[in-house]
Amino acid sequence: MNQLQRLIKQLGPGILFASMAIGTSHLVLSTKAGAQYGWIMILPIILANLLKYPFFEFGVRYTNVTKKTLISGYLDLGKPFLYGYGIITIVSCFTILAALYVVTAGLLINLLKLDISLNLAALLLFFAISLLLIIGRYKRLEQSLKLVVSILFFALLIVTLMAFGKGQVAPTQGFTAPTLFNEIGILFLIGLVGWMPTAVEASGWVSMWSVEKLKLKGSKISINEALREFNIGYVITSILALFFLAIGCLTLYGTNTNLSGSAVIFADQIVTLFTQYLGNWAYGLIAISALATMFSTCMTAHDALARVSLDLLEKSSTPQNRTASKYSFAFMVLALALLNWFVIYQFSANMGNLVALATFFSFVFAPILGWMNLKTVTQPTFPKAYRPNNLLKGLSYLGIVFLSAFSLYYCHLMVF
Repeated sequence: MNQLQRLIKQLGPGILFASMAIGTSHLVLSTKAGAQYGWIMILPIILANLLKYPFFEFGVRYTNVTKKTLISGYLDLGKPFLYGYGIITIVSCFTILAALYVVTAGLLINLLKLDISLNLAALLLFFAISLLLIIGRYKRLEQSLKLVVSILFFALLIVTLMAFGKGQVAPTQGFTAPTLFNEIGILFLIGLVGWMPTAVEASGWVSMWSVEKLKLKGSKISINEALREFNIGYVITSILALFFLAIGCLTLYGTNTNLSGSAVIFADQIVTLFTQYLGNWAYGLIAISALATMFSTCMTAHDALARVSLDLLEKSSTPQNRTASKYSFAFMVLALALLNWFVIYQFSANMGNLVALATFFSFVFAPILGWMNLKTVTQPTFPKAYRPNNLLKGLSYLGIVFLSAFSLYYCHLMVF
């Protein structure tokens, strides 16, 4: 029992990572993968989680050994690497964050049957989450998300077990399994792999949370404890992806259901279809799971982007121009809220194009970021005793090749 209590207390960056990662990549893409292509999609989901693992692990490893953020590691490699990561962060700040809030606002309206506009719902979410982040800071964020992820995990476990108990939905007469290896299938596969469990740039986010955890614990966390905690969060993330896949496969595969391309409509559609399959009693459970998924993703992404933006500004400026204020974090949280609400208000009709831009940058830079993360933990200044073993390095090289292939093919499809 004492070991369990100690483990729960240690949970932090790994749980935040799980909470951040289980947004649209799980709720939308994993569910749609099972609904459209069936159990075969287990393979790319497991492969993506496995081959991306080293890049996120290196962020935790670097920070807990050096007591510095991964962004400091990029600066040590050279300013061009720092600026490259900065470009990705800027794009994410004004596209991905706005898109997450749009999806969550749409879910809030549809699932709770609210009679308000999408802009107003998004504004209320920005206000509520900004307030929670500013007042609670890292400590309260960690504590609240332990509860949210626990509720979400067990709610989805119940729904998954119920779906298995009821069995595979009967296929529509004349159903023909769609092929995965055509342009539509390959594009979907690229999107799934690219965002599963999340984009590689989130390794910098986990590093920022690791720094906050060290501050909270007074640097009394060993590297083994930090990696074990992160691994728990990563395993939870991977399992939840398979839960969503199983639910989509068991309830929708073979029914020829026309699933919407809009994440908001799709999520509402899924909740309705699941309820029809499992019974009206399940509506509340599924609705809470969907809302908890997206709300926690918005909160963690907002927190991470605020911290990363501040760190990038500090590392990009000269030492004499660096200024720190206890209000900097609050200011950045509010600035991101206002700017992203403005993006939603002005460009909601073109949100798909903005997200496509962010997706392009994420895919193109993914293998480069993977290589950068590997370099930070293998450079001569990094203590030899804490460098990754040959197995982890080999897995990271495979991941770089894997991401490079997908990135090049995605660029080919987008350009030609």
